[in-house]
Amino acid sequence: MSTRKGRSGFPWRRTIGLVVAVAILGGIAKWLWWTEHHPEQERELRLQVQEQLHDWFPEQMALPDELFGFIPRSQRHDDSRPPDVLLLHGLDEPGGIWDELANAFDEAGINAWEFRYPNDQAIDHSTDLLAEHWPELDSDHELILIGHSMGGLVIRDFITRWRHPADADARVDGPAVAGVILVGTPNQGSEWARLRAWLELREWISDIRERRFSLFAALRDGTGAAKIDLRPDSRFLGELNERDWPDWVEMKIIGGVLAEPTPAMTESVSALVEQFGREGVVEELLERWDDIGAGLGDGVVPVESLALPDQPEPLVLDASHRGLLVPMPLTEGEPPAIEPVVKTVLEWQGEN
Repeated sequence: MSTRKGRSGFPWRRTIGLVVAVAILGGIAKWLWWTEHHPEQERELRLQVQEQLHDWFPEQMALPDELFGFIPRSQRHDDSRPPDVLLLHGLDEPGGIWDELANAFDEAGINAWEFRYPNDQAIDHSTDLLAEHWPELDSDHELILIGHSMGGLVIRDFITRWRHPADADARVDGPAVAGVILVGTPNQGSEWARLRAWLELREWISDIRERRFSLFAALRDGTGAAKIDLRPDSRFLGELNERDWPDWVEMKIIGGVLAEPTPAMTESVSALVEQFGREGVVEELLERWDDIGAGLGDGVVPVESLALPDQPEPLVLDASHRGLLVPMPLTEGEPPAIEPVVKTVLEWQGEN
């Protein structure tokens, strides 16, 4: 008799589980709908959560020293020597994005430092943090700032709001900025920022590999407000792009475009061809790739998002978003952005 009760009860447990699953999925769907239509309210909510977490768990939410503040990257120059260039990483970046460029700077006699910050918090908060630390630098030794991806937006915000506002006095003391190099920076935003979960996963894997993983690892870098700022229609980008750039600070923009479909993309299209029997699709894709590639850009930032009014045309290289600066699988030689970045720094140093 007890067995029959157990069997008769099973459908009820399955039904309850199904109801719970539907309720959870429904809640997630409603949250996604609300955030899509109320991005600025979502941003404020995420900022409030971050502040509350810092109040409740100050030790757990504190970044390790190696992930915060100014970090010398040169193996050649003494750490006491002021930097010639300062590097700023982008969204959910584990930190290895600058390894190849730092080595190239050493070979060229250029002293590179990096500024690390909570990479998933609101961009203007990262800018304010840079401004807070800026007076620590030697004010007699001007700098060139280099930003990858979102790091370039932090730099632009810092220049126009803190260090060199075009129509106002500087709001922070410290070294002057001689020039800015933006690498893969979404100056007009990126729709891809909505799909950033895999970046968090990559960062968690990096944390585990470096033995610094904790339950707070994903939260101490911020609660996701940066992805809202990176959307093309964000309030942050609208305000940033309305500000005038100081004409005495030089700028160079470098971006990437996927030179050809990746093997994974070609394999996916081939699988569809086999399934639906359409011939010539792969060949058509290859023929149309120039137009398609411009829209995809480097796979994260479209080519049209790189440009800024009154600035030189972007230098567009055959590379993916990270492949501009990092060796990628199936690629040979030095990442393509390394040489023009080093060359530009040397040229600007020679002019000063």
